[in-house]
Amino acid sequence: MTSHNTATPNRWRRFDDWDERPLRLDKFAAEDPENGFSAFAGANDPAPALTIEDGAVTSMDGVSAADFDMIDLFIARHHLDPEIAEEAMALPSESVARMLVDMHVPREELTWLARGMTPAKLAEVVAQLSAVELTFAYSKMRARKTPGNQGHVTNAKDDPLQLAADAAIAVALGFDEIETTMRVSRNSWSNALACCVGSAVGRAGTLFQCSSEEAEELEIGMSGFTSYAETVSVYGTENAFIDGDDTPWSKAWLTSAYASRGIKMRCTSGAASELLMGFHEAKSLLYLEARCLCMQRAMGSQGTQNGGIDGAPLATTMPGGVRELLAENLLAVWLDLECASGNDARHSESEIRVGAKILPYLIAGSDLICSGFGTILKYDNSFNPSSFNGEELEDFLVLQRDFEADGGLKSIEESEALAVRRQAVSALTAVFDELGLSMPDPAMQQSVVVASGSDDTDSYSPGEVTEISEKIRTKLITVVDVINALAKRGFKEEADNLLFLVKLRVSGDYLQTSAVVRDLHILSAINDPNDYLGPGTGYRPSEERRKELAAIREVLDRKEVLRAEAAYKAAEEGRIRYRTMGAADPGAEPSEVVVGLSPGFGKDLFRTLAGHPLSAVVAALREGIEEAGGRARFIRFNHTADTSFLGLSAAGLAGSGVGIGLQSKGTAVIHHKDRLPHNNLELFSNAPITTLAHYRAFGCNAAAYAKGNLPEPVVVPTRGEALGARFHARAALIYAVETALTEDGGVPEELEITSLEAAK
Repeated sequence: MTSHNTATPNRWRRFDDWDERPLRLDKFAAEDPENGFSAFAGANDPAPALTIEDGAVTSMDGVSAADFDMIDLFIARHHLDPEIAEEAMALPSESVARMLVDMHVPREELTWLARGMTPAKLAEVVAQLSAVELTFAYSKMRARKTPGNQGHVTNAKDDPLQLAADAAIAVALGFDEIETTMRVSRNSWSNALACCVGSAVGRAGTLFQCSSEEAEELEIGMSGFTSYAETVSVYGTENAFIDGDDTPWSKAWLTSAYASRGIKMRCTSGAASELLMGFHEAKSLLYLEARCLCMQRAMGSQGTQNGGIDGAPLATTMPGGVRELLAENLLAVWLDLECASGNDARHSESEIRVGAKILPYLIAGSDLICSGFGTILKYDNSFNPSSFNGEELEDFLVLQRDFEADGGLKSIEESEALAVRRQAVSALTAVFDELGLSMPDPAMQQSVVVASGSDDTDSYSPGEVTEISEKIRTKLITVVDVINALAKRGFKEEADNLLFLVKLRVSGDYLQTSAVVRDLHILSAINDPNDYLGPGTGYRPSEERRKELAAIREVLDRKEVLRAEAAYKAAEEGRIRYRTMGAADPGAEPSEVVVGLSPGFGKDLFRTLAGHPLSAVVAALREGIEEAGGRARFIRFNHTADTSFLGLSAAGLAGSGVGIGLQSKGTAVIHHKDRLPHNNLELFSNAPITTLAHYRAFGCNAAAYAKGNLPEPVVVPTRGEALGARFHARAALIYAVETALTEDGGVPEELEITSLEAAK
């Protein structure tokens, strides 16, 4: 990157600044429809069209039945409803787009119409909508009323102890589903068992999947370790499908295989997958994804994870790519599918772009906001870094709080985090020992309990995990064996939680569209349908949930501020003494500078926002005034806590007509008695970065003004620090303490201030 010291001549240096930004690591693709780089308008996108004769589709989107590829054929036979198609296709696309954002048109009417629309028609409709309209429509059209979230639980070593601990943390954070995969494919059975145990700690009903090769994933599901699957991949071009050794019919069979064994499942598709595989047919991302989603509905899948998925980083290099991801997610919910709305693959090096991408889904809600939020650190995410990972988890919690939007998660206390991690590690250790798989020593266990990521652990290596995984597979261990082992070793709650999930598989209730488990009950599109019809309808966080969203770390209130200040009181009492000498009168000495202190200064408040003891600030101002030949007089004002009025009031009582106003938080002003309240001589507004040397220089300048001189103003340098974000809450709370101490008509008090340290 270009350095400021070696700036290119004849170049505006702002470009040097921009070159240092993370955004410059992103590379963008030119729009090129002929070569598949088009979000909305592919070179070969067909116009919507449909003909039906004797109940059979004879042409669709410009292709006659004789020329159908296997995707066309599957959609024509199993997605399109001939009884609806004529009416649906006849509606102008602009009119249908308006219906999507019309709060008076119920969701059910639109999902009914979608069954009669071809992929080109569906794509043409949603392409009419702006980003804000897509967000609104998404809020209206999603299947389940209550939002949720899904998280990744993986690590770089495939360490089962860490997997169990991190799965338990994911449960405590509120994830409805967790998904794992592995660095070494043979470790899948160990990963599955470990996450299965960890997901049973603390709460029953968190659904779990192990993403591996499809046949093995089905075997793991049949053994009872997993409760859902979503890696049934679907593609929008025939050659991409064939390249994956599959057809729509084989995917439909696999979908049925999962569902018949009580395993919740959804398909996976998303923008740019065909482009990545080289089979884009010069068609747009949106049109190809519309084909994928029509197939998924036709297969009977209860849902989809889409919105780019692994292709999102490529899709977002194109103009309108992020908008396209939102549009395809809207297509999914319009087709009445559960939507795990992407946001897994990290699409940018820019945190601004990453945060912006998540916002529509967060404020609109989604059945699952992410199809894989990285609950672990980036380097431990075996799926590759997600949009949000363990490092940014609290950022997401704050976004929920900022918008009062339910992203499915909640904060966790430090003590709770250690407790659930320890319980998960102990439970898995007991299972390993009982089933003769391994026996981790106490040091291994403790290293995992306190670890943030696998770099911090002294536990299993991937090769050691492979031995455990092979034992699980060859011994034909099932979830029933795990339940029995937990119960035998005293982990009754965890055993009961796993047994609860097994019973749910028998009932099949969580095979309903958009099903998650909350408080031992199924929430789905059946019993928790999205009923949004305008303001006051649809999902709104309950008061209890709103408080849960607000409960993040580093939250201050007035009591907390006063408690923190009280910790400094004793130290200050050993440094300085304030003695009230009665009502303050106007001074007569020409060199006198009055320092006007705020009501709580040295009484309830004892340090500035920069952390300077108030005694040190008083000493610095006094030294500066005296150094410049002035005399300092200190007065506490009780009628105001405002900086400007403190300074003006001080100037009014000063013999020189010059005063300093000083708040407890460190904001200071130099004023003259003849000036307007906010037209001061000098101001220190950035208290958090104001040093004692600045206060001393401020005192010197005040004395210079008292002599009638015009000194060089003292400027506190700032480099664009986000001072408001770091300090405004505390500053406002401190000011609230000060204003509560003010009295209308309060009399200013002369103070005798003695430095006890100097006296020593």
